[in-house]
Amino acid sequence: MINNILKSTSHREYPLPKGPWIMMQEWEHLLFMHWPVSPHKLKPYLPPGLELDTYDGDAWISIIPFQVSNVRLRKIPPIPFFRPFLEINVRTYVKRNGVRGVYFFGLDANKLLAVLGARMATLPYFYSKMSMAKINGSFYYDSARSGRNSAIFQASYQPIGDPYYPEKKSLSSWLLERYFLWSYKYGALFRGGIHHRKWELQDARVNLKEQSLTSFLPSDLLETAPSLVHYATSKTALNWMIRKEGTDS
Repeated sequence: MINNILKSTSHREYPLPKGPWIMMQEWEHLLFMHWPVSPHKLKPYLPPGLELDTYDGDAWISIIPFQVSNVRLRKIPPIPFFRPFLEINVRTYVKRNGVRGVYFFGLDANKLLAVLGARMATLPYFYSKMSMAKINGSFYYDSARSGRNSAIFQASYQPIGDPYYPEKKSLSSWLLERYFLWSYKYGALFRGGIHHRKWELQDARVNLKEQSLTSFLPSDLLETAPSLVHYATSKTALNWMIRKEGTDS
């Protein structure tokens, strides 16, 4: 299976990252909610060295809740009795030296070991109490992060229509086919690479009851319903080591 994933590269804009992958994850029941935002309002929230990537003049913010399962490190068997955990990430779309990717404003998970491990890898994870249930074809997702950086996410969502592959150069493809991520810690940029097969999507209907994951941004940036919503059943992803890049002024 992994060799087939590694051989499937025609949808990538750039070659696979150098060196071996280090971790495999299975992502399940992913909801992608996307909002267009004014670039000049979002730019101040990026770290030095990253440039906003835009589509037809708009920057974008996405909130993505999903379940993580079947996690294992390279050349190490799956951990017995490992339970799936839930995760939400908030990201925007950036580029550096011509390479496109994503920058995470924050990531929540309900497995403390995953949070601590990701923080060691420079990613801005938070521990949250989270639940997901499937009832009559709809998913109900709740997350509550406590403490100084408290945040809430409550939504229900349902896939609709037939699965499809986004057309190349479409907005959907531009948003989802991203294979590099950046983080910022210790005054420096770090970059990691990922790889998976091309996204197969469905359209989705979402009822976003409450979310304060983006409360650090101006309140008017995400005051409307998401402009674009996708659902994906699952994806097997390979992750490469996150390495320090340095910064540009």
